[in-house]
Amino acid sequence: MATAATEPTGSEPEVRTAAGALRGTVDAGVAVFRGIPFAEPPVDALRFAAPQPVRGWDGVRPAKAYGPPPPQAGHFGMDALSRDAAGADWLTVNVWSPEPHPGAELPVMVWIQGGAYSIGMSSLPEYDGARLARDGGLVMVTFNYRVGIEGFAHLDGAPANRGLLDQVAALEWVRDNIRAFGGDPAQVTVFGESAGGGSVAALSAMPRASGLFRRAVVQSMPGTFFSPALAADVAAACAAELGLRPTVADLSTVAPDRLAAAGDAVAAKTASFVDRWGLAAHRSIPFSPVVDGDVLPVTPWQALADGACRDIELLVGHTRDEQRLFTVIEGMFGQVTEDQAATALQLFAPGPDGVQRYRDAFPAAGPQELYELVNSDWLFRMPSLHLATAQIAGGGRAHVYELVWPAPGMGGMFEACHGLDVPLVFGNLSSGRPAVLIGESPSPAAEELSAQFRTAWTAFAAHGDPGWPAYDLEHRLTRVFDTRPAVTAYPEEASRLLWHNHTFPALPLIGH
Repeated sequence: MATAATEPTGSEPEVRTAAGALRGTVDAGVAVFRGIPFAEPPVDALRFAAPQPVRGWDGVRPAKAYGPPPPQAGHFGMDALSRDAAGADWLTVNVWSPEPHPGAELPVMVWIQGGAYSIGMSSLPEYDGARLARDGGLVMVTFNYRVGIEGFAHLDGAPANRGLLDQVAALEWVRDNIRAFGGDPAQVTVFGESAGGGSVAALSAMPRASGLFRRAVVQSMPGTFFSPALAADVAAACAAELGLRPTVADLSTVAPDRLAAAGDAVAAKTASFVDRWGLAAHRSIPFSPVVDGDVLPVTPWQALADGACRDIELLVGHTRDEQRLFTVIEGMFGQVTEDQAATALQLFAPGPDGVQRYRDAFPAAGPQELYELVNSDWLFRMPSLHLATAQIAGGGRAHVYELVWPAPGMGGMFEACHGLDVPLVFGNLSSGRPAVLIGESPSPAAEELSAQFRTAWTAFAAHGDPGWPAYDLEHRLTRVFDTRPAVTAYPEEASRLLWHNHTFPALPLIGH
């Protein structure tokens, strides 16, 4: 695969991929190529299909602008962003490289963004990969994948987990093309946060993704994976909003933004489905990967415990105060009642005596603390920790971390909340929505903590060692990210013991 070497800074670098030549730009000292299609647009006859190989092109294709995002749910105004950038090329990748030529053989980091499997686009400023690529001496890749009904609804006539299949297609594109950008296809690290972390965990369990990456970083993995029956029931509710059936034949002619709006309508009234959808409805989570037995044969915890990932090096962790972000967004900060805390404990605490065990383990905790603890543990903290222990059970190696640094933005109300790690890892402390957590002008402490994250993540991508010992079941050594770095026994010991015997199954359909 030939390529033109990059031109001097300030000019327009060119590379040649399997599909054709590309012309990018230079930004912050690295070559950048945006909006490169890695699959055919999944519209018209390809709507709800598995991603199909992209057709080649003649001449030199400009790669200077991000591709349009896939249709989005309405959270944080994402639906408007996707409509404003209209177009069918939903499946595109973006590449940052300090040395875009085949001989460089640099490590590669591939980012999968989160967004509850309902929103997410690689064009958001918080995901700009220039700083990681430049400071880490590596090739950075981001991409779009289908979300919501397009990517995760369980439809008759469509493959399951189309969003995950898009991710596999993006990783196959990396395998086949990244050498032209200076990357080493044998040194690929896939990393993601929230639904992106859940996606990384799912890819680790998927036969179709085998061999496509060497290392994995899972940041704040959600514990929600759906059974086919639950996923099909959610899809039926979404289709019913439009008076249709959950089939490719019925839905493939519905405008994408109308379909996304139907998903929003269902998400807004999940409380009416709690008798059928259980915990997913209580947390208003209508979409998650489906353990369908084919694309995703078993849950990630089961797959890793069975040894599916023993040859993949794993870095996994979470923030201390995961739930706080949602408490604030939902207007409950400082408002959680004793009844709400009791209900949360009843719903989410593990085992028949889980409620009492939480109260015994945290005797001084008030209603908000108990509410946030059990929600944080059920949705993010314990799923992430259990992924590490499953990896070890399967004969693999895992490094574990926790972010405890309290976010200084907005008067400090967010603490070490969900998503705080994203600006710190990317080093984009003053751009994009998460920057509100950091504050108007990033402090020296924020810059230093970000440098610690970037050093650890890029070192892990380069040689599998983030700078602290691997986790084991005796010492449980954990990197604690704060203004003063530390390595200690896993800090959330009370929660670890509470959840020790719990397994995270695919969530069932509980009523018919």
